[in-house]
Amino acid sequence: MVVLSKIYTKTGDAGETALGNGARVAKHSSRVNAYGTVDETNATVGLARQHATGEMDLALARISNDLFDLGADLCRPDMERDSEAAYVPLRILAVQVERLEREIDAMNAKLTPLRSFILPGGSALAAHLHLCRTICRRAERLTVELGTMESINAEAVRYLNRLSDWFFVAGRIANNDGADDVLWVPGLTREA
Repeated sequence: MVVLSKIYTKTGDAGETALGNGARVAKHSSRVNAYGTVDETNATVGLARQHATGEMDLALARISNDLFDLGADLCRPDMERDSEAAYVPLRILAVQVERLEREIDAMNAKLTPLRSFILPGGSALAAHLHLCRTICRRAERLTVELGTMESINAEAVRYLNRLSDWFFVAGRIANNDGADDVLWVPGLTREA
């Protein structure tokens, strides 16, 4: 027999939420803003995957899982492991950052060097990847800000920094290896 539980708990009705360690904080706290924006990034990855195939889709699926790991990392503020605790908090690791670096290098090797800034757009996949990039940058800014107030895993910031670069390069790959990038033309629409 399947037992259905209610999705709502009513515990957040007063504007607070529980962190991974059970502590209650305001829903507008810096920590919640950081991991909430990571979740927003992940939602846009889901949109991008609607236009991705093959290796790109597989890479985005890995990134989506990593972003859930990152959210779990950021929602658990206690950085020291309690020797009595049975649960070891999930943390982003350097190997996840290094995988992004390898993937960026492999994609970038296929691209011609940029000679102009590019505008977000081109193919549907590229446009979605640029949206992922900008939301990821916001998540990074909020996570860096959180790190000025509380202890965080340094790999979390490194991961977000690399991931936004990954989205940029992947956007160029999605635009026919950069051939269909939309180039910025400075002052194009100014009146003389």
